[in-house]
Amino acid sequence: MKPGAMHLPAVPSPSAPEQVQENTQPPAPNIRLARTQKREFGQSGTKLAADRAKKLRYQPGMALQDLLQQALELQVSDLHLHSGARIRVRLGGKLWDATEDVLDPDECERLIKSVLNEVQLDALQSRLQVDFAFELPGIGRFRANAYKQQRGIDAVFRSISLSPPTLARLGLPDEFKKFTEFHQGLILFTGPAGCGKSSTMAAMVNLINQSRSDHILTIEDPVEFVHTSACCNVTQREIGPHTESFSRALRAALREDPDVIVIGELRDLETISLAITAAETGHLVMATLHTSNAIRTINRLLGVFPPDQLSQIRRMLSESLKVVISQLLVPRKDGKGCVAALEVMINNDAVANLIRESRTSQIKTILQTGASQGQQLMDNSLMRLVKQNIISREEALRYAEEDRKFE
Repeated sequence: MKPGAMHLPAVPSPSAPEQVQENTQPPAPNIRLARTQKREFGQSGTKLAADRAKKLRYQPGMALQDLLQQALELQVSDLHLHSGARIRVRLGGKLWDATEDVLDPDECERLIKSVLNEVQLDALQSRLQVDFAFELPGIGRFRANAYKQQRGIDAVFRSISLSPPTLARLGLPDEFKKFTEFHQGLILFTGPAGCGKSSTMAAMVNLINQSRSDHILTIEDPVEFVHTSACCNVTQREIGPHTESFSRALRAALREDPDVIVIGELRDLETISLAITAAETGHLVMATLHTSNAIRTINRLLGVFPPDQLSQIRRMLSESLKVVISQLLVPRKDGKGCVAALEVMINNDAVANLIRESRTSQIKTILQTGASQGQQLMDNSLMRLVKQNIISREEALRYAEEDRKFE
């Protein structure tokens, strides 16, 4: 068995603190909410979420900080402020109206601009959008994007915990800890926006920070989870205030003696090329990518390079890639948040050979038959959740690659 190979359990152990205990089923991970509802309700989960959204209180002229604090108390994942529309919140993966009245465009602009500094205001004015982080000291932190649209200025605030998450808190398998033992290579966390990939990566970074004596360098846009140096020295750089771009920061990183390089997102050819080079030259590189599964991830990485470089890049990627973790958040059948469905591809001799020979479509067979080595297909994870009555068949079909598996 290759180093880092694992047997992925169906669901995490009962010790995970954010899980909801079923009467007849094992607990399932709830990666979206910061904590679980502790009372038992006789109402449906859908009505629970709708009722909870309506508890947000807004009065014209109030401070945005008050709205954000309420959002944290209601355990919403996202707060939406849209000019000329109702304030909305995301609960259990779905958007819900939080107010009856629409938000006046001038009032919406006032709320959003009240938390922007001069640099961010200039960026919003010149580029018509801006990414930023905002913190309520001692209460919570938010990743946000403000942008201009037809009716005015909008913003979406994603809640982030003040301290980095743990695997247990996210409801992820303990076997993922083995991936933090790599000292060089490339680990990728993939999935659509809002699937929790940044949280999973932050949990892995936190494990390394607590167990190794290394220099961890993160490059983010913006900085999301704040990592206080523990056993490691952690340096966090943000695009804009600290560096001009991911590629510029990565070029500099190779001269800053890092052991672990964490990249918020692989966005372009230069960033991907530098990440692969760093992984091949003795660094552990961790990064996110907006791809839905392992095969699409590999094809996306290879697809940005010109044809005359592909042979060399296939070889480099086959040697440096360690693990691809793809994840989705699927609404639970009981309405109490979302559950993580996971695809895991651990690079071994067979996978590396298929990458080198441009036969990535055949990797699916390895994931299908390699459960004993820790490989797992997304469809198999979804099917297991259906059989355990954690998600509905209809929800599984929304995300499945092959519908026939669910007939």
